[in-house]
Amino acid sequence: MLRSLSIQNFALIEQLQVSFDSGLTTITGETGAGKSLLLGALGLLLGKRADVNSVKDNTQKCFIEGVFEIKKYDLVPFFKQEELDYEDLTIIRREILPSGKSRAFVNDTPVTLQALTSLGVKLIDIHSQHQTLEITTNDFQFEVLDALAKADREIESYKRGLKLLKEKNKQVNALVASQEEFIKEYDYNAFLLKELEEAKLKAGEMQELEEQYEQLNNIEEIQERLSGSIAIVSSEEIGVSDQLNTIRNNILKIESYSSSLKELSQRIQSIYIELDDIGDTLLGELEKLEADPEQLEKTSQRLQLLNNLLAKHSVNEIEDLIVLTEELREKVSKTESLTEDIELIKKEISKIESQLDEVANKIHEKRNKALPQLVKELEDILKALGMPNATFQASLELQEKYMPNGKELLVFLFSANKGGTYGELKKVASGGELSRIMIAIKSILSRYAQLPTIIFDEIDTGVSGEIAHKMADLMKDMSQKIQVFSITHLPQIAAKGQSHYKVYKEDVKNTTITQLKLLSKEERIKEIAEMIGGKNISDSALIHAKSLLN
Repeated sequence: MLRSLSIQNFALIEQLQVSFDSGLTTITGETGAGKSLLLGALGLLLGKRADVNSVKDNTQKCFIEGVFEIKKYDLVPFFKQEELDYEDLTIIRREILPSGKSRAFVNDTPVTLQALTSLGVKLIDIHSQHQTLEITTNDFQFEVLDALAKADREIESYKRGLKLLKEKNKQVNALVASQEEFIKEYDYNAFLLKELEEAKLKAGEMQELEEQYEQLNNIEEIQERLSGSIAIVSSEEIGVSDQLNTIRNNILKIESYSSSLKELSQRIQSIYIELDDIGDTLLGELEKLEADPEQLEKTSQRLQLLNNLLAKHSVNEIEDLIVLTEELREKVSKTESLTEDIELIKKEISKIESQLDEVANKIHEKRNKALPQLVKELEDILKALGMPNATFQASLELQEKYMPNGKELLVFLFSANKGGTYGELKKVASGGELSRIMIAIKSILSRYAQLPTIIFDEIDTGVSGEIAHKMADLMKDMSQKIQVFSITHLPQIAAKGQSHYKVYKEDVKNTTITQLKLLSKEERIKEIAEMIGGKNISDSALIHAKSLLN
């Protein structure tokens, strides 16, 4: 419920601060006094877009703040979802800066307009006469019916199932689209994969093959040069090895004469050993060599195959081809497994649909049971509101299609007159009739659901006399469970308020401003008397006003 409202620098409101109680609060005032400004300020507080033109003094900040008691509304999950600090007494603040920039805060935490709007609809429900068209919508009619049907648990279960069904259908549609795309490329990918797999690629193979090819292709030159090198190293008398041996022996005979000669002898010995090893290695390399034209041809063909694959796939390394092979293997495998995946998800969809059907049937049973009760309560209230012949024809028709709140179509037809033709509310009900139907529905809802604060904005237009009394009684009854505001021109309704505020204009320092005042008992008598008989208050108007208040 709305506990207090503070407004500063908004339209004709310079500064206003007011507290509200539970129950029925009535607000009256002359046309143009500024009642719509209060609703405009509340609208900003509840998430409507700001207009810099609504700022009274555009050099100063516009400020609107409301304190709401929310412990009955089960809003802790919402606050957690929006990462807001929960307080039983929650403060919502909206600011419009001189620059035109707008800011919103919940318990001093900045929030987006989307979050503020989502919270606002849970706190205040504003109804003007043109908004009564809401009751002609199927969604609203279901909302009323479901309050009586007490199918909240089943409807939440259905919505969770429907969300999951939509996700699964989205998955299967994406897989089918992927399958169609993959199938187009499947044959080509499978061909490329087979070609690469048959090549039996090995990392580092290219370097080995190139080395082998160079050796086999130049074997005669290699043999010739190795043989020549061996001859230079090991031929008798003139070979390097033989000559070095002579040097070694000469130095060995004189190494004892000095340490430097001994060191030189050791170095020559090391060279001699290394040269001897080189000779053995050269001989070994020569013995390994064997002309093999067949192997040369195989190596040449293998190199040609690998070079062709590298060029075909525009890569530089065998390792790149190996990576490409794995990618193609995954694509081909995925294409082959998509059908299986699609069938698996379709089975899940079938199971979810079966469960949804079961829950939808339970919802249907509860709604069917509650529908006659709703019709009867509506007709009874409307009779009291001066519509004795108002009747409804309502039925629920199960559909194949899954809809947001079940599988039913609610047919809700209305006739205002005895023997009249039944039709849709929006086609056959007048504005005044819709206003009374709306109040009747809200009255019923207040008994079966925890509603937010309701503000009726001149919804009683076109009503008078005894019907106004009945409408006032209905609002008073509603206010036993929820906070109700009624902005009204009817004295019968104004008199029923536990609190009565008057909106008025006054001139202060050559400026017209709007004020809101809580009326005392005497002030209420005068205000209601004026509503009855005009500015020139007669004794009979005063007597009538007192009787209404009593």
